[in-house]
Amino acid sequence: MGLKMVMVLVIGWVVWASMEVVRGGGGGDVTYDGRALIVNGTRRMLFSGSIHYPRSTPEMWPSLIAKAKEGGLDVIQTYVFWNVHEPIQGQYNFEGRYDLVRFIKEVQAQGLYVSLRLGPFIESEWKYGAFPFWLRDIPGITFRCDNEPFKSHMQTFVAMIVDMMKSERLYYPQGGPIIISQIENEYQMVERAFHQRGPPYVHWAASMAVGLQTGVPWMMCKQDDAPDPVINSCNGLVCGETFVGPNSPNKPALWTENWTQAYQVYGKEPRIRSAEEIAFSVALFIAKKKGSFVNYYMYHGGTNFGNSASSFVTTSYYDKAPLDEYGLIWQPTWEHLRELHAAVKLSSEPLLWGTYSNFSVGQLQEAHVFQTNTGKCAAFIINFDRHHIENIQFHHVTLDLPAKSISILPDCKNTAFNTAKVIAQYGSRSEKAVQYLKDAQKWVEFIDEIADVRSATFTKNQLSEQMSTTKDATDYLWYTVSYNQTSTGGQHVLHVESKAHVLHAFVNNEFVGSVQGSHDGPSVIVLEGPISLKEGQNRIALLSVMVGSPDSGAYLERRFAGLSRVSIQTGNASKNLNDHKWGYQVGLVGEKKQIYSQEGSEKVEWRSSENSISQPLVWYKVNNIQPCYQCFELVADTISYSPQTTFDTPSGTDPVALNLTSMGKGEVWVNGESIGRYWVSFKTPNGKPSQSLYHVPRSFLKPSGNLLVLFEETGGDPLQITVNTISVAHVCGNVHESDTPSLISSTAHPSVHLQCRQGKTIAAIEFASYGQPAGDCKNYSTGSCHSVASKSIVEQVCLGNTNCSIPVLASTFGGDPCPGAAKSLLVVASCS
Repeated sequence: MGLKMVMVLVIGWVVWASMEVVRGGGGGDVTYDGRALIVNGTRRMLFSGSIHYPRSTPEMWPSLIAKAKEGGLDVIQTYVFWNVHEPIQGQYNFEGRYDLVRFIKEVQAQGLYVSLRLGPFIESEWKYGAFPFWLRDIPGITFRCDNEPFKSHMQTFVAMIVDMMKSERLYYPQGGPIIISQIENEYQMVERAFHQRGPPYVHWAASMAVGLQTGVPWMMCKQDDAPDPVINSCNGLVCGETFVGPNSPNKPALWTENWTQAYQVYGKEPRIRSAEEIAFSVALFIAKKKGSFVNYYMYHGGTNFGNSASSFVTTSYYDKAPLDEYGLIWQPTWEHLRELHAAVKLSSEPLLWGTYSNFSVGQLQEAHVFQTNTGKCAAFIINFDRHHIENIQFHHVTLDLPAKSISILPDCKNTAFNTAKVIAQYGSRSEKAVQYLKDAQKWVEFIDEIADVRSATFTKNQLSEQMSTTKDATDYLWYTVSYNQTSTGGQHVLHVESKAHVLHAFVNNEFVGSVQGSHDGPSVIVLEGPISLKEGQNRIALLSVMVGSPDSGAYLERRFAGLSRVSIQTGNASKNLNDHKWGYQVGLVGEKKQIYSQEGSEKVEWRSSENSISQPLVWYKVNNIQPCYQCFELVADTISYSPQTTFDTPSGTDPVALNLTSMGKGEVWVNGESIGRYWVSFKTPNGKPSQSLYHVPRSFLKPSGNLLVLFEETGGDPLQITVNTISVAHVCGNVHESDTPSLISSTAHPSVHLQCRQGKTIAAIEFASYGQPAGDCKNYSTGSCHSVASKSIVEQVCLGNTNCSIPVLASTFGGDPCPGAAKSLLVVASCS
């Protein structure tokens, strides 16, 4: 691209940025037509990102929203979480992390719009799909179908939220930021299961929502037959291929969930989508489906605090989204998408008003062209070939198309962006242990009680369903029974079948075995093994454990969990215990006493924990330890420490996490706030924990004397726990001289742009090579062509600065190290 065209595009970006400032506060109408949402009379090309208010903290919201805006988003999308707002029927909670109004007003204050997904079924890897558990106990209820009890409660909640939004004047016609809402969620996936009660429910839900007269459009995702005027939208990885399109020529193509990765479950490896793949999917949707609204799910995933996650889902949620679990910018995804947004916005006039055409420009190459009657033209040139670069002719211009890529030409002549060419900087996130909790004298323990049928809370002559018994208020339910052994000989085998997720068995207070399930494993787990029985009465205690409740599928109210069959086999004889007198205890003693809080921790007698390492059902506590940062001394690459180390809040602003690699399975609280379940003993196929770092929001911490309590279910070593800080310690840029200049930066040439955040500056240049460097940002070396001045010149420009920009030009480095050869610049820097 020539210098003149680069400057035109940069000027165009600046002009667009000044004209297209999103007004979070409205006052006009929001309608739609076949091309786009129409906000205050103007069609809009909108980029949106999901940020869920309960998965972060109010103290984090301003920064998250600001980074989303900086990333080129126009809209913040969130679900509304019914079960956190109405945990008890008729009793509401909109405080703290659940302050929906405060969250929306923060979005508005930063000049962005809101997409409000009311559901009220949301799935979202959130326990019970965000239905409050009391809903299950409503007589005659069947969720999500033409069932009067369910519709009555659904309408009551949805109307309450709408009325709340209206009373706060948060809809766009009132001057607020909400420009679109959603009713239901991916219903088409379960509709058939409800037979004749499915389709009427869809029409009722649409009619009910529209009748609330919010003044903004409603949508249904994954509902191809969404009734007018509700818009049907797409969820998925590649809606440019899978979306059937709007079900009316008068509706726009909306993408409600572009999955930025796959959510992670315990025992599975993370599945990450590359920046290039996400950008390709967005550009494809805009080009092939004339898409005008794209939402990233998630833009910031956050943390599943407490027991909010659904079955087997990790506490960390969408950690590699553009903003990671801690709210740090995840590079290069965040910046690559920001460049994409800028290129699309430069093309917005022909995209929204132009006539569309498409044609082949090669065997696996397509051109999608949008042209207005005033001569404005934008083109998206697609190379579907996954392996080969293709050279094609388009409008008398020669274009080199990287494998599996889309080039965006805002003027149908010059490439402003290519999805496969990442000029964004890369970032390397690291964690640093800043406090060690190795002093055993600072840890105390409380061993939870093994339940006994003789002291049961209640008894039944049958096996009770777990979720109905616990009301989903705890993961734990004790099943206890007394078994009379009359014979003296033979081997005894305990056989237990369960639809829970984990099971621990005890006989006469002795641990005899455990079994666990998995996210994709059989629905029934089986524990079977030899046990020792004494003559006479034997006490059998079975701790049934849920790791989250189900969040999807039809007939959610009928799901069964817990024990389904218990028997003891002696020789060839088998005794079924299902109809015996069973005693039940809901939850753990420590839970009932809330010993994870300061007040509750004083209700039990703690003792030294020196002898309980790797024992099950143990509560550990550490608090009131004083810091001694000066006690750390680096000697011969080893760290020596004084036992006076502490759990005080680390200095600075870097996010804080606990490294629980040494633990097994359980839950952890800091100052009475649960930071979620941990299950580091459930290894992935590569032998590593699915999650070992657990986020502690700084708002949960006190300056000193923080109370840390863990419940260890299977056995772990708390002495190895560390308090860590999380930061992006290294940044890297790798740009070729033929790359398109950044649309965001003011530079007219391809340049390496580096930036340190979190108040850090560029402290060192670890590597710099202008020429033909070998490798990438992780593995690099100088190649056969290298300017010896590379590092010193980069150091002059960058050291001590928050950010810097180095043009990939021979003149920058005092001359061409290899005339006639294609060159690039690779720089690796550290931030501190």
